[in-house]
Amino acid sequence: MNGIEKITGRITADAQAETERILTAAREEAAQITARYKAQADAESADLAAKNAKAAVEREERLVSVAQMEARKVQLAAKQEMVEKTYALALEKLCAMPEEQYVQVLADLLVQASSTGREEVIFSPADRDRVGKAAVAKANELLAKQAAPDVPQGSSKVTDLLSKVATSVTALAKGTALLALSKETRPIKGGFILKDENVEVNCTFDTLVRLQKAETAGMVAKKLFPEA
Repeated sequence: MNGIEKITGRITADAQAETERILTAAREEAAQITARYKAQADAESADLAAKNAKAAVEREERLVSVAQMEARKVQLAAKQEMVEKTYALALEKLCAMPEEQYVQVLADLLVQASSTGREEVIFSPADRDRVGKAAVAKANELLAKQAAPDVPQGSSKVTDLLSKVATSVTALAKGTALLALSKETRPIKGGFILKDENVEVNCTFDTLVRLQKAETAGMVAKKLFPEA
């Protein structure tokens, strides 16, 4: 029995030793696996954090860029509104000129716009009654002087009258200075429409201002916003 017990004891001891070795090896392998996975997890976590940080920075940059773009749009809209108001104010001032100055401006425009000197002049109802006759008469006077530039102007009333007659005769002979105030009126805001049969020349103030805006809006914007 003692021999069997000894053998059994050795087997048990060897089994225990082998078991301990296997368990130790398993623990070491488990520790290595745990360490490896922990390192991988840490690396992935750090990579994810870096990506999140980068994504956060990129998003912030995009938001800042969008905000700057929107701010520029708002500023541009405000500048465009101010330019529009400037031309609207110019139109108001043109229409609100003192009567004498208004007649002179209309007469000068009529001379510039007339190609034959025999057109009809169409005003708004209010302007036709208020300044129509005076503006057309003044324009014809200017056209007559253009037609007879060499007729001497007198220093006395008689000589002056004779000069005007000579100027008028010369203008009539050339078929100019015959602008006529039309019976027709149009719903226009300042200025006039020059009509020669089926041909019309639009010299209304809103049209003239619009044409000027197309040519000078950039310059006006620089004047209004020199820092831009």
